[in-house]
Amino acid sequence: MTILQAVLLGLLQGVTEFLPVSSSGHLVILQALMGLENVPVLFDVMLHMATLVVVIFFFRKRISDILRSIFRWAVRKADESDRPNLILTLQLIAASFLTAVIGLGISSLEINEKPGVVSLLMIVTAVILLISMLGRPKTDLYSMGWGRSLLIGAAQGLGVFPGISRSGITIGSGLLLGVDRKSAGEFSFLLSIPAISGAFLLSVKDAAGMSYSVPAVSLISGLAAAVAAGYFSLKLLMWIISGGKFWYFSFYLIPAGILGIIYFGI
Repeated sequence: MTILQAVLLGLLQGVTEFLPVSSSGHLVILQALMGLENVPVLFDVMLHMATLVVVIFFFRKRISDILRSIFRWAVRKADESDRPNLILTLQLIAASFLTAVIGLGISSLEINEKPGVVSLLMIVTAVILLISMLGRPKTDLYSMGWGRSLLIGAAQGLGVFPGISRSGITIGSGLLLGVDRKSAGEFSFLLSIPAISGAFLLSVKDAAGMSYSVPAVSLISGLAAAVAAGYFSLKLLMWIISGGKFWYFSFYLIPAGILGIIYFGI
């Protein structure tokens, strides 16, 4: 893999990781168009880890508040003001467990990542975004309850399918379940932290083999591109969500999916 190819893949990952258009699906399609075969899964996961850095930086205040509450609880100094953060933490853990069970179950099926299949699933993502318009916001991050958080965790597990956008299906599910726009986005990206970290740990065993196809300089260039593009992409998405225009991305996904099916076949 050349430096240019790695940078292009990194830029694509950074832009599409947060926008509800399926970063993994776009990576599969771009790798096919560039003639890259047998790209290590770890490379894709490393790009996801790069954008995870963006999530942690972007939501650093919320994350630090949660960590402070957990620390005070651990040293037995928590008070009533820490209760919302502690409940949210438990909900994130439970939702992440459900994500892992469903995601690992789907991964064991060894789903074919043909570009044509990915294109079809991009249309499925578009349908999810359109359905999310039916939701009526009535609850925030701290009043979601266990039912909503677990359902969003289950939805994230389905995001393992290449072409199904993780952010699209989790934020869309939150909106449909009546979570307000900002909270749906925030919960989705907080939930992505354990999911992406877990995927990295599962694929780190392939690190030795990756050096043969992805030189270190290409890897570093790709990661840097993913971080830079990811920051601006996340800012854009949160602005779009707050404006109630999340479903607009379906206007891109539907024609892109159709063109992909026509070009690659199923």
